[in-house]
Amino acid sequence: MTTLPIHSALPDLLSALRTHSRAVLQAPPGAGKTTVVPLAMLDAGLTQGRILMLEPRRLAARAAAERMAQTLDEAAGQTVGYRVRGEAKVSKSTKIEVVTEGILTRMIQSDPELSGIGAVIFDEFHERSLNADLGLALCLEIAEALRDDLILVAMSATLDAEPVARLMGNVPVITSEGRAYPVDIRWLDRPLPPKTRLEPALASLVEQAVSETDGGVLVFLPGEGEIRRTEALLKDRLPPDCTVHPLFGAMEFAKQRAAIEPAKTGRKVVLATSIAETSLTIQDVRVVVDAGRARRARFDPGSGMARLVTEKVTKAEATQRTGRAGRVAEGRCYRLWTKGEEGGLQPFAPAEIETADLSGLALELALWGAQPNDLALLTPPNPGAYAEAQALLRMLGALDKGNLITDHGRALAALPLHPRLAHMLAVAGPDAALLAALLADRDPLARSAPVDLSLRLSALRDLRGYADRHPHQANRGAVERIKAEAKRLARQAKPARTGGMSDAEMAALAYPDRVGLRRKGDAARYVLSGGKGAVMDDHDPMAATRLIVVTDTDGNPREAKVRQAIQINEAELRGLFADQIGWVDNCDWSKRDRRVIARRQERFGALVLDDRIWKDAPPEAIARAMLDGVRDLGLVPSPAAKRFIARVMLVRDDQNGLPDMSDAALMESLEDWLLPHLGGVKTAEDWKKFDILNPLRAMLDWDQMQALDRAAPAHFTTPLGRQIPIDYSGETPEISLRLQEMFGQTTHPRVGRTPLRVTLLSPAGRPVQTTTDIPGFWASSYADVRKDMRGRYPKHPWPEDPTQADPTLRAKPRR
Repeated sequence: MTTLPIHSALPDLLSALRTHSRAVLQAPPGAGKTTVVPLAMLDAGLTQGRILMLEPRRLAARAAAERMAQTLDEAAGQTVGYRVRGEAKVSKSTKIEVVTEGILTRMIQSDPELSGIGAVIFDEFHERSLNADLGLALCLEIAEALRDDLILVAMSATLDAEPVARLMGNVPVITSEGRAYPVDIRWLDRPLPPKTRLEPALASLVEQAVSETDGGVLVFLPGEGEIRRTEALLKDRLPPDCTVHPLFGAMEFAKQRAAIEPAKTGRKVVLATSIAETSLTIQDVRVVVDAGRARRARFDPGSGMARLVTEKVTKAEATQRTGRAGRVAEGRCYRLWTKGEEGGLQPFAPAEIETADLSGLALELALWGAQPNDLALLTPPNPGAYAEAQALLRMLGALDKGNLITDHGRALAALPLHPRLAHMLAVAGPDAALLAALLADRDPLARSAPVDLSLRLSALRDLRGYADRHPHQANRGAVERIKAEAKRLARQAKPARTGGMSDAEMAALAYPDRVGLRRKGDAARYVLSGGKGAVMDDHDPMAATRLIVVTDTDGNPREAKVRQAIQINEAELRGLFADQIGWVDNCDWSKRDRRVIARRQERFGALVLDDRIWKDAPPEAIARAMLDGVRDLGLVPSPAAKRFIARVMLVRDDQNGLPDMSDAALMESLEDWLLPHLGGVKTAEDWKKFDILNPLRAMLDWDQMQALDRAAPAHFTTPLGRQIPIDYSGETPEISLRLQEMFGQTTHPRVGRTPLRVTLLSPAGRPVQTTTDIPGFWASSYADVRKDMRGRYPKHPWPEDPTQADPTLRAKPRR
């Protein structure tokens, strides 16, 4: 047997497991941990039960099991077997079972003691999938409460080991030094120019790598689209002996196997997604070409939609990829970035629990009877995202109002589907199996196909007939895979709870928050029942459809682009959600119309199915809506209201209890002081005519008004007995009046101790003098004013001694 770097770490690992039953194993890519450790644990007789090893991907699980079986000169399914979704090769003699991560959760939920399982190995734990995090947390709880003999191992090449070791109870960390073979890393000499397309740049680097090296070449790209475009570019650029093999998750297993097997002749170039990063030795590979990009799912809890984003790889991912070149011989890695750019890479990718849809996790925890903080999760879920997930489960009937699991929720948890699709299958029965399998998989039609979901179903039900009727060719392999999965789901589904449903009704069961109603005046834009927006290509045949169910989007949180949808008619919608459709009375301020609009609307979520004028809307509702109009239009105080506000603001520091009448404070408290007075105000024009003086005065009680009048009187009474409003808006209280009206005034008017600023006006109303000392004006400047004014206004009195004259607003009587 070939000696691999991992062998030197086996004694310490086995010793740690004998003494602690738990350990964290760090081993570089190519060290051999995936295929050596389980067999070493079996040979050491650490447990009488089966050894369960988790792999993040089906291809890796099959490959690891087959490699270990080959080591034992057996076929998979004897001592070493595997179980993945839809396929199992195990027998009574199986001692090591390699499974995908979600299977462990199902095993635990059905048998919390994990009967017959002696050890659980979490391989490639650095990928931090949601299922792996949950599986480890559940296993730790089982080990503490039920199975102190359960052995647990977390393994990875690029794992930040210390936090995992603490989580598992401060267990030993075993490190295997050195990869199988050294790898020479080559970077770009200079950064790629901005807006450089990935595929041509990568194709050139692959061409260079092939010309400079020997052996198989593994090229890492973010997704299938980039793989297909790069494959096309390489078609005529590589030597004749080079065979190009795509490798991605949605491929048929036979084609995946062809990509990882040794080349029969010549050289092999494998164009792969991150599926080839871990737990998978691709035969004959000596060279890695890394595009430096990874595709990740990002889920927006607010919209309930996920989208795929392409990001730079992390340092850990780059290390994993580089290690693929040193699995079977000395290798070389070409990186599509400069050495300087490497410093800007993030250390690790975010854990899936930080970015994924948490509804599946929330359902599993509800079934387990726990909250996130009850379990040893390495990264706790975001509380807001978790609450959104629970809200979806309540909408589906999987949780009750107290977020406890219902019988329906238990039925959903037993199905190998997202809770949405499980709900559809549980309610609609086996008839929904084909649609569930389709929605759980990749689109089997070309990207250029219209969004209509019924086209996909037609292709699945009659591929030959579909091909005859439509130019959008279906992927035959994808069709067969989906149909096979549909058969499995149909066998698991229970009879329908209701009569036969249309495809649209079944889709609406899964996506009740994504029923779309076309916006008026825009044939391609929709409002969804959950409140979000969606848009379709104008030229798509479904763009003018009134009601649709959106089953796939690009996940844009502002306005998602529709990628799949199906038409639903209003009768189907009403029949399906009769208990959720009802009339809502609305009084709202319309910015466009600048008025309060009162309407009665029949709604399903955010969708308005019928809209009528609300003729007898109560005044209270209209007034409350008008408050939004005031917030839109702003306060426009009359001159009297401005003076009142100024008086209050002048003395409020000295008068305890007077309200704050600043603009900000008044706008913030509109509901308290303005709402009771808004009767009859419905439009911007009404508001323009409305005087807020009385509502402002109503904010003060009788005692406060008396105190205000004493401290800052509203008027000055002239010698004629006429009341002149005092303006408090400036630094000094001020009045303006005709000079003749102050005849006989021998003292200067004051507000408290503050002299009023008096502007004396000519008979024509023009300022003549501004003073804060009327007696001083009479004694000094008046004579000059009299001399000037007598000539201009000879018909008005200009006595030599104004202190002895009678005040007047009239001209001299005619002789």
